[in-house]
Amino acid sequence: MTSREHSLSPGTVLENFQIEKALGGGGFSIVYLARELGTGLKVVIKEYLPSRLARRNADHSITALSPEKFNAFKKGRMMFFQEACTLATLRHENIVNVRNFFRMHNTVYLVMYYEEGQNLQQYILKHKGQLSERFLLTVFPPLLDALQMIHQDGYLHLDIKPGNIHLRPGGRPLLLDFGAVHQRQHSRQDQIGNVTSMGYSPIEQYNRKGYMGPWTDIYAIGATMRSCIEGKAPPPAVERYENDTMKPATSAFRKQYSAPLLEALDWALEVDPELRPQNIMEFREALPALDIPSKSLGQRLIKKITGNSARKRKA
Repeated sequence: MTSREHSLSPGTVLENFQIEKALGGGGFSIVYLARELGTGLKVVIKEYLPSRLARRNADHSITALSPEKFNAFKKGRMMFFQEACTLATLRHENIVNVRNFFRMHNTVYLVMYYEEGQNLQQYILKHKGQLSERFLLTVFPPLLDALQMIHQDGYLHLDIKPGNIHLRPGGRPLLLDFGAVHQRQHSRQDQIGNVTSMGYSPIEQYNRKGYMGPWTDIYAIGATMRSCIEGKAPPPAVERYENDTMKPATSAFRKQYSAPLLEALDWALEVDPELRPQNIMEFREALPALDIPSKSLGQRLIKKITGNSARKRKA
């Protein structure tokens, strides 16, 4: 069943929020648009509901599909709660802002402030990749700033991909979905590497080579940037580890983008973790500077990202 088939019906009340509609979701959660009762404030609510492990009952409660799946369901719920706790402590203008989180119906709900804009994955599909260098150098440096703060606090995101980046008007990005976030471990014995996203997760997340660190998130950022150019995810890291057939960006896109940008992408996408930038500062310094006034670029991106919605509000 799809996430929408599992979703709560419009009008359902959770605490002091009323569901308006389901916005979508993945294998582990469903995302809703809702309003706060009394104020009418728009919010986004994320509900833990792993479709392969659990089901919704008639009273809205969530239970494991079988006794054998209960432990996995319980562990996932704990990780989801951990995401909420982590996000509540991370304050950055480019990290999604949590308003509240609570337990209900034998699951966990995460309440976030609603932001206008659109998902980067949808934006890539709409434009079939081919996003400009100016776009990349406007959107990704702020995300790198957010990641640097996350790493300095001792965490790794571990699930950076276009679907987890929200573009607000003006090209102001928000990093979403901290469901895979973990404190950084300093040995392979302690690390957890069971959360992967095809094409965006590096080899060490498959427990095949090396251990995870800032370089793990840097690979995912590099893969996300390359997908903005190519319109699709890079080949899976496990395939590249066995036989890397991916053409370097410096040769594949050299006519459309600057050499420093493409060299930085190739560096971030090294299969061997030890050959990548080891921290955000190294990768940030490898990127070229944006050479146009940010205000004028922001105005163009407002028009592109908001599209017809801005015109509708004027009407």
